[in-house]
Order: sequence, then structure tokens, then C-alpha cells
Amino acid sequence: EGGSGGGGVMPPIRVVIADGEMNEDVTIKVSDEGGGIPRSHMGRIWSYLFTTADPGVQRSAMNEGGDESDSGGSDFDTASPLAGLGYGLPISRAYCRYFGGDLSIMSMEGYGSDAFVHLSKLGNIDEPLP
Repeated sequence: EGGSGGGGVMPPIRVVIADGEMNEDVTIKVSDEGGGIPRSHMGRIWSYLFTTADPGVQRSAMNEGGDESDSGGSDFDTASPLAGLGYGLPISRAYCRYFGGDLSIMSMEGYGSDAFVHLSKLGNIDEPLP
């Protein structure tokens, strides 16, 4: 599985920011070696509630704080996972587009993924209103 190696040591996440004086965009690239996304899933990663998270991992994360009486049992419980719910990528792309940019993902199954955030640095772009 990617660069995980199975030894418990997580591979590094790399961040590159391209912001030259002549660039019209600020581009941020975030790269990981977490195993990537299968090509068969790439068309669905922008759909709300689509997740590849293992349901067992989500259940264990939610039960980490003990029973519900110990942790409050609410949506704001600190034991609830913040990842794997299927909202992160679609909302992130919507924010990028709202601010005149975009978000794209390039993935290599079995190795890792690169996320590219493009944000316009020109101050003369109108706010996109419905």
C-alpha cells in the first residue's frame, strides 16, 4: 500500500507553494504516499457522502471515548472522526471555485495522491453570485 510500508511509520506529506511575481495564480500542491485512489473511484470523489474510509475504522474512532454517556454522545463529540465522511473534497473544491480558483486531484493507485489548489491572486475578479 503506497509508501506506508506497514511498519507504523507514516510517510511524509509534502507541500509545495508556487507564487511567482508573474504567476496569475497561487498554486498549492499537497502530495502524500498513502496508497492513492483507484481510477474507478475518481469520478465519484467529488460527490457528497462518497467515502473510501473503512467503516470499521470509523466505528472504532467513534467508540474511542468509551460509551456515549462518557463522551456526551453528540455530533460535537471529540471522539467523532473528522475524516472519511465524504464532505471534505466537494466542499473544498466549492470554496476554491467560489474564490475564483479550482481544486484537482491526481492519483497513482498503489502509491499516493497529489492535490492541486489553484487560487487567483488577481484582485479584480467578481464574486460569483447565483
